[in-house]
Amino acid sequence: MISDFRGEYAFLSNFADSPLYYKGLKFANAEAAFQAQKATDLQTKESFCSMRAIVAKKTGKKIELISDWEKVKLSVMFEVVFAKFSQNEELKQKLLATGNEELVEGNNWGDTFWGMVNEVGENHLGKILVKVRTALRITELLATDLRKM
Repeated sequence: MISDFRGEYAFLSNFADSPLYYKGLKFANAEAAFQAQKATDLQTKESFCSMRAIVAKKTGKKIELISDWEKVKLSVMFEVVFAKFSQNEELKQKLLATGNEELVEGNNWGDTFWGMVNEVGENHLGKILVKVRTALRITELLATDLRKM
């Protein structure tokens, strides 16, 4: 089990520098891309593009949320995390190299929705990372099969 997204596994964190394109905008990191999707207008979303992750997280708590945010946030997180790893080959290979390890975003800041604190929590980010890893494996297998044709 990988239970901490720091040090060797810091790349798993949405706070890691990892430029990515999402919905036509280029973001400096996955956290900024995710937080931007809460916004009700394009100008606000664009303001997140170059934000450092910690600033994006704080800013995301202060903006007006789209009306269905609670319904869509898990699918948005999956899409953002998939974009991060599918668009960055080095990060993709690192994620694939985690094998079949369970991924747990252990934290000490009390986030039991996206992660776990003292083994308590829903660990949605960890579960999404595992799904992304699986999707990337399938994509690579399909690409390999197509090259053999």
